[in-house]
Amino acid sequence: MIRVFALKTCDTCRRALAELRAAGHDVEVVDVRADGLSPEEIGEFHAAFGAALVNRRSNTWRGLSDEQRQRDPRALLADFPTLMKRPVIRARGRLFLGWGAETKKALLG
Repeated sequence: MIRVFALKTCDTCRRALAELRAAGHDVEVVDVRADGLSPEEIGEFHAAFGAALVNRRSNTWRGLSDEQRQRDPRALLADFPTLMKRPVIRARGRLFLGWGAETKKALLG
């Protein structure tokens, strides 16, 4: 089972899900907007990816004040889960961030 933390409106997430399913993987989707993220998940993702976990190109980031942008990334993600770079994928005992060539190679063969 592959668990994908995503947004259903995110084109990259939809592409990742389609490719994973086409490759025959059983995929469980967690919509970070609808389902949210637990403090444990946020902490685990932050430990794995650090500052790269926060998508500083997103509309949500652009809408934050300078004061909000200075907050701890874990607190920001708790309040604004759509700030998370997506998708975060849990598969084969590992975490992957984004849907780039390295992630595709690891998960699609």
